[in-house]
Amino acid sequence: MQLTIKNLTKTYSNGVCALNNVSLTINQGMFGLLGPNGAGKSTLMRTIATLQDADSGSIFLDDVNLSENKQAIREKLGYLPQDFGLYPRISAEVMLDHIAQMKGVGNKSERKELVNGLLEKVNLYRHRKKALGTYSGGMRQRFGIAQALAGNPSLIIVDEPTAGLDPSERNRFYNLLSEIGENTIVILSTHIVEDVSTLCSNMAIICAGEVLMQGKPSEGIQSMDGKIYAKTIDKVELDEYREGHQVISTQLKEGRLSLRIYSDVAPGNGFEPSKADLEDVYFSNISKKVDPITI
Repeated sequence: MQLTIKNLTKTYSNGVCALNNVSLTINQGMFGLLGPNGAGKSTLMRTIATLQDADSGSIFLDDVNLSENKQAIREKLGYLPQDFGLYPRISAEVMLDHIAQMKGVGNKSERKELVNGLLEKVNLYRHRKKALGTYSGGMRQRFGIAQALAGNPSLIIVDEPTAGLDPSERNRFYNLLSEIGENTIVILSTHIVEDVSTLCSNMAIICAGEVLMQGKPSEGIQSMDGKIYAKTIDKVELDEYREGHQVISTQLKEGRLSLRIYSDVAPGNGFEPSKADLEDVYFSNISKKVDPITI
């Protein structure tokens, strides 16, 4: 199974170019789409989910053209958008049963078996009688995955799935997504670098509607080996250092600023070499389009 995106472009009526000639090849497994808010991630996810059309370009799932076979794609698709509505007074099992019906599971006994199996999979079976409005944020996200899995999809899209989750809920969600990604294409759209470094074997970085990098996270890190340097400075010195160096990130610690820069050669001036990580890959790439310190 392979998702192929070629030269996708989308400009909204207000003149905002959300996607600019985007091309990606996504194979089975967990694929991370990493970018800041407003980068075009949600536009791309909605376009893949056939909820809106691009101005130009194409998307193929194997040999099926999404724009020409929307219903065929929807039958293979599981989608967890960034914001999804739930009926707060309906129980999880009743709501999931209704969703399974809409996805074509007509037999009542088959549907019951499917619903119970999905709720077990996302660790919500013992909460199946509870109204969805009583669920925590993590439980809501797990229910969102359950509804996305109904119908045994071969392509699953999750848009900002861990935003707002506490560390324990995020860890449970990581484990769930990793298990799902063993047998299908899972696209994880996020602005959280940790999500991608924890879960994804392949990734792309998108910013201002353009793909800036695609490949394995480990390859991206390796490409920056020996090119990241760090130094702690006073906050008032930041502008001075930005004039002479490619600053990719800053972090305030105990009143002083920890500065990370990208440089092909040792910059001297008190900078020490630092081991590269995926955050360095991310910030150095988006710095080509935006100022990472201000986002």
